Amino acid sequence: MNFEQLQELISDGLGVEKEKVTMEADLATDLGADSLDAVELIMAIEDEFDITIDDETAQSFKTVKEIVDFLKSKE
Repeated sequence: MNFEQLQELISDGLGVEKEKVTMEADLATDLGADSLDAVELIMAIEDEFDITIDDETAQSFKTVKEIVDFLKSKE
């Protein structure tokens, strides 16, 4: 997993500029993700990185860094 790959995925999925997708970015507040966006984003991450993310874990993600940390833990 590299950050640029995830950054591109989030940028495309949420329709935001790539530069806005930083480790500190809050998915809802900074990037405008609503609950439907979040579900679609999780599905895209699962497909891209060939992993499964359970619902409880997916709902716990608030920042990009939390997603990065999760993905690193699965490597």
